[in-house]
Amino acid sequence: MVLSKTESDVSIHSTFASRYVRNSLPRFEMPENSIPKEAAYQIINDELMLDGNPRLNLASFVTTWMEPECDKLMMESINKNYVDMDEYPVTTELQNRCVNMIARLFNAQLGDGEAAVGVGTVGSSEAIMLAGLAFKRQWQNKRKAQGLPYDKPNIVTGANVQVCWEKFARYFEVELKEVKLREGYYVMDPVQAVEMVDENTICVAAILGSTLTGEFEDVKLLNDLLVEKNKQTGWDTGIHVDAASGGFIAPFLYPELEWDFRLPLVKSINVSGHKYGLVYAGIGWVVWRTKADLPDELIFHINYLGADQPTFTLNFSKGSSQVIAQYYQLIRLGFEGYRNVMDNCRENMMVLREGLEKMGRFNIVSKEVGVPLVAFSLKDSSRHSEFEVAETLRRFGWIVPAYTMPADAQHVTVLRVVIREDFSRTLAERLVLDFEKVLHELDTLPARVHAKMANGKVNGVKKTEEETTRDVTAYWKKFVASKQTNKNKIC
Repeated sequence: MVLSKTESDVSIHSTFASRYVRNSLPRFEMPENSIPKEAAYQIINDELMLDGNPRLNLASFVTTWMEPECDKLMMESINKNYVDMDEYPVTTELQNRCVNMIARLFNAQLGDGEAAVGVGTVGSSEAIMLAGLAFKRQWQNKRKAQGLPYDKPNIVTGANVQVCWEKFARYFEVELKEVKLREGYYVMDPVQAVEMVDENTICVAAILGSTLTGEFEDVKLLNDLLVEKNKQTGWDTGIHVDAASGGFIAPFLYPELEWDFRLPLVKSINVSGHKYGLVYAGIGWVVWRTKADLPDELIFHINYLGADQPTFTLNFSKGSSQVIAQYYQLIRLGFEGYRNVMDNCRENMMVLREGLEKMGRFNIVSKEVGVPLVAFSLKDSSRHSEFEVAETLRRFGWIVPAYTMPADAQHVTVLRVVIREDFSRTLAERLVLDFEKVLHELDTLPARVHAKMANGKVNGVKKTEEETTRDVTAYWKKFVASKQTNKNKIC
């Protein structure tokens, strides 16, 4: 009998014994040949294991957990292009329902059967761009009609705004006038903001939930001061509320707080569905007070795939999954469910806050009223800095950011823990214990960096305590950055 030798079938090899996993693949150019799907999955999955655990990423406001039923809905609609409104009319209808629910949540003055004016976006960054463009065009049109110059628009914000406001100003050529912060006051001062308003101001942007400390800015006082200034000057400067973080919190925890369309000068509001709207990353919303606040010339009418489609977005194609997930959360939870979630977040925030206070090592910077987070700094940073604490915490799996405040409070460094729906009381208590372990460990180590820098001199003159502290902070910022592929981000 003649025995024939056949080549081994690749499909029966163990995944980790195949050459596709054993050999290095090109990283920056497409490989010449295909590989089995199992090998491709395993290679990518192995690298992704080196990412942080999203549930333990306490730097981010973005939702990291949803119910399995909603996950299923999202996967079933992941192949739907939202822009194909004629082909997916039900998805379009769900978006319109979300816009109307959110507008009414923000006390839009709508009559029976009257539709709200708004749109779903990829996130609050796009929503802010659209709202800013509407204000800019309204201002330009008014100035043109009055025969006045319209080439130098500006917008007034606090220095605590998210970077998307700086992007809007730079991309769309609007001067950004920032109200500087000061130690102990880390939000925009309404009095100073109104003082900075001039005839070229397209709007004042107020933040309902600063990313730095979670604090709500005083939109009511801003509105009242601006009403008076408009009366005195004849201007018509309005307000945009960036409620990216606080828009799904204030209506449930602080219903009496006036920050929304109950105030006459609030013309538009944005909110992140993927933050406390409880949807995975990729969905934001912007709503306008009335149709008149959104200039018609900004709305495009596109004849695409056989239907007239009005659109006001910065992009075109996008997935439908997040829109559907937002609708799921709104009808699944209802007002009662959202209130329960936000109550729970606030309670867990207080557990963490009280635990840190009892340690006696931290100054709590954040307020109890606002977004459920805890921002805090070391009482004594002579031996170790907040950056060192954040870096050491990573060994326990926690991702906690450390950062310096914006101008003029750059000398203040804080740590920040964001409390999301999936951050339980058990995790809050565990985090306090891990903070204690970290501080104990750091206390037993020599203050290497500080000891070296404390004796440093510049041109023979010993550095001041403030200079030394800044040097230590700069060193640890550089050290943390060098240790991480993805730097801690303020989200």
